[in-house]
Amino acid sequence: MTITTVNTDAALKKYYLSAVTDQLNFYANPFLARIARSSANVLGKEIRKLVRNGMNGGVGAGTEDGALPTAHGNNYVALVQSLKNLYGTIEISDKAIRTSSTNAGSFVNLLDEEMNSLVRSASYNMSRMLFGDGSGFLGKVVSASGTTVTVDDVTNFTVGMQVDLYTNLGVLHEGNLYVKNVDRDKKTITVSKSTSPAADYEFYAAGSRNAEITGLKSIFGTAAIYGNPRTDNAFLKPYTKTVETLTEDEIQLAIDKVEENSGGKINFIMCSWGVRRALVKLLKENRAIVSTIDLEGGYKAVSFNGIPVVADRFCPKGTMFLLNTDDFVLHQLCDWEWLEDEDGKILKQVPGKAVFTATLVKYAELMCYRPFGQAKLDGITEA
Repeated sequence: MTITTVNTDAALKKYYLSAVTDQLNFYANPFLARIARSSANVLGKEIRKLVRNGMNGGVGAGTEDGALPTAHGNNYVALVQSLKNLYGTIEISDKAIRTSSTNAGSFVNLLDEEMNSLVRSASYNMSRMLFGDGSGFLGKVVSASGTTVTVDDVTNFTVGMQVDLYTNLGVLHEGNLYVKNVDRDKKTITVSKSTSPAADYEFYAAGSRNAEITGLKSIFGTAAIYGNPRTDNAFLKPYTKTVETLTEDEIQLAIDKVEENSGGKINFIMCSWGVRRALVKLLKENRAIVSTIDLEGGYKAVSFNGIPVVADRFCPKGTMFLLNTDDFVLHQLCDWEWLEDEDGKILKQVPGKAVFTATLVKYAELMCYRPFGQAKLDGITEA
């Protein structure tokens, strides 16, 4: 079989799309794997979801011949959010296609490598977005010397990322910088070009400023969310508490407060690596058996009273999130699909270059219907 862009298109559609979709939906992140996906409530470019706030007022008790309770109906609040545009692109040179044109095995290896790279990159960014606020913010400049930049936090950076640098006034200073190296001990990154940034300049994911999905940082923030102010809607306010020393009592108190306030139940806990170590140490000191739970996607988690506890690289240090995943939905216009032109072609030549690209796309947004059914402990001393 002679390999062409036509049968490459066919392979991407028939053999790779479903596998990539499963990888990104169920294996990218254990929290993401537990979240329901739905195309309901997607209207045009927005998600509009009516949620009930409080209970029906027409329920009560009375005497046999007394007046019946007055019906008041349910109190609904409209949650409104724009769909976000999520993309992933692979690139194959014409030379690579021609080199493997008569060797099916070589061709498969070529596509496998490109798709594996795409899945790794997309999984990394989806996981990072889950803990963000939708802004695409990565870190703030502390100082710079040539192409080496010291940042306040290197958690969100990795080699190969494309980043944009903005001034502290929100003006683009330099775009599409390539991260060549990350030194996590020194909190430095090396970028592809010396830009002489001032302290407090900010790095964002390239082209993603204020365009990413709404993550936990927003859900646990204080600003208005989903088009509604928190001051007028208690159900939009999650439980938060700063604790220095992690104890079983503090964890249980947070769980109890969520159940007391919302009637919901915590079924998933995420924390930083150091907080998980502190929890394991605490359980051992209390002579508790540290058991594990198997999760979707092949993940394993430590158990706290039957609730899985997962450490995530993007979770802020000293922080533990206690969540009810049933309150979260990833609304999507469609699942991951290849971006096609009018002729149905996936692979497209880059103008002026002997290179073809193909782009995966998903229009989606993460929503939490009951923020007051979630809890966060921060300020925890890590082990």
